[in-house]
Amino acid sequence: MRIAIASDHAAIDLKAALREYLIGLGHEVADLGPETADRVDYPDYGYKLAAVVADGTAQFGVALCGSGIGISVAVNRNPACRCALVSEPLSAALAREHNDANCIAMGARLTGEDMAKACLDAFLSTDFGGGRHAGRVEKLSNPAL
Repeated sequence: MRIAIASDHAAIDLKAALREYLIGLGHEVADLGPETADRVDYPDYGYKLAAVVADGTAQFGVALCGSGIGISVAVNRNPACRCALVSEPLSAALAREHNDANCIAMGARLTGEDMAKACLDAFLSTDFGGGRHAGRVEKLSNPAL
């Protein structure tokens, strides 16, 4: 799979660990930055991640900041993105199964590396369930429905 990953300065170490983990699993990973721990603004990286998921350059996105909240809000500003903030594997799996999430967000100050890997595994191994969820997901990008 093609996966994009981005963070702010607070999550740079977790981003590096997850990037290497995903590469080790055989995924093609685009690291959208930042490259150093110098202070940056998470919206800039959330918007960048959303753009590559929305245009199909990446199938999925991984968004990281201190809490995961701010960057997930930024990603979700793009109507083509459904970014779920998760902290354990069940919420990651349900984000895919029920919401067809194409991005996952986590907080580096709240989620340890092993748990983050478990969340990624659940997210990437779960398919969208469709069925009764399909119409609801359609409304996420088209509120007038």
